Amino acid sequence: MFFSPAYAQAAEGAAPNPLLNLAFPVLIFVIFWFLLIRPQMTARKKHQEMVNNVRRGDVVVTAGGIVGKVTKVLEGEEIMVELADNVTVKVVKSTLSDVRTKPQPPAND
Repeated sequence: MFFSPAYAQAAEGAAPNPLLNLAFPVLIFVIFWFLLIRPQMTARKKHQEMVNNVRRGDVVVTAGGIVGKVTKVLEGEEIMVELADNVTVKVVKSTLSDVRTKPQPPAND
């Protein structure tokens, strides 16, 4: 009485292009690749190269913020780091956050 019957209406217009529907996810992936994935891969590669090139005498900073001097590079993924006089610890290479080269002697001006 108060309501009129609802009838389905015919769809107007052409069907959407399937390539256009696929373009948006591909565009989002390309944006993620250049803004997130690629920089992370280059940073990981740079960190791995830094860790592989650590040698005796380098001053290193661990992920926990401990600064020490490398006394021995062990087999595998470990190094011995001297934190203070007669205090050495075994550290896993991958936990190094920074590798500083040997300290240079002061220049005589």
